[in-house]
Amino acid sequence: MIIVAGTFEVEPEQREEFLASRHEAMRNSRSEAGCLEYTFSADPLDPARVLLFERWESQEALDAHLAALRAKAPATGGVNPVTASVNFYDVVAQQGMGG
Repeated sequence: MIIVAGTFEVEPEQREEFLASRHEAMRNSRSEAGCLEYTFSADPLDPARVLLFERWESQEALDAHLAALRAKAPATGGVNPVTASVNFYDVVAQQGMGG
């Protein structure tokens, strides 16, 4: 499993617009083969921060997703983040919290 985790800094007054502009991407990505989770969400404590969380069944599924993104024309207009940081994690084991 591959986890993608990211943070985006946006102008606080533009955060809701930024999130709304990602709804279609979330719907499309969630329908892709191998996508287990794909979510942009507002940080409840920092009005300038947006979180990205993705889970993919395999590196191949993520690679196909990234290739499809690169093949699309770049979006125009909308809210651009001030900063962005996205990292990929290759998970070798998974364990529930159990209880």
